[in-house]
Amino acid sequence: MLKVNNLSKTYSKGNTKAVDNLNFSVKKGEIFGFLGPNGAGKTTTIKMIVGLLKPTSGKVIINNIDNQKNVLQAKRHISYVPDKPEVFDKLKGISYLNFIADVYGVKQEDKRKRMEYYLELFSMKDAVNDVISSYSHGMKQKIALIGALLHEPDLFILDEPMVGLDPKSSYNLKEVMRSRCEKGKSVFFSTHVLEVAEKLCDRIAIINKGKIIAQGTMEELRALEGEENSLEKIFLELTEK
Repeated sequence: MLKVNNLSKTYSKGNTKAVDNLNFSVKKGEIFGFLGPNGAGKTTTIKMIVGLLKPTSGKVIINNIDNQKNVLQAKRHISYVPDKPEVFDKLKGISYLNFIADVYGVKQEDKRKRMEYYLELFSMKDAVNDVISSYSHGMKQKIALIGALLHEPDLFILDEPMVGLDPKSSYNLKEVMRSRCEKGKSVFFSTHVLEVAEKLCDRIAIINKGKIIAQGTMEELRALEGEENSLEKIFLELTEK
């Protein structure tokens, strides 16, 4: 579903490496967690995957499509929700959702059913006709999530998706992530909530100072340290070495 090959991003005429030669892949039907300290290169990597940043070198392949050579075709297969969703504040929630659905060419009947389902799931039915500028951060997060799910993306990409969500919405989002993978779709997300990553992810990559320092299943990560540690302890030990 997603292949990242020798991906790098440098700034200051090559003097600063934000991302340094990353290699990993996300399989169909898999939830892949992308973890790292602040400033490790997570968001830069995600922005290159979704096409918001151009890599200095390397490739991102989405469903066998090079996201630099076939930009629009690659984007049709993904949805992206950033940690601070920037939605159109002057639109009503329903207008925003209709706009996103139309951009992706979602059929009217599919759009109606999916909107009803996700608005109910994330407790947004009563607010969907309000102007987005009146929403709290959590509500903006939820309307962005709903919009990102309307076209049933093959690859759902999330940067710190639980930030600002109430406990019920966080739980429902995790259920959505798992149910999508049961249908053969994939999820790639970054988070600082290591307990969530440990319980939810099929595989995990840990990035530090622009480099991936470990990746694999929880069993494989535990084998690196030789103990039955929690992900939190493994993470701290690896990133502090």
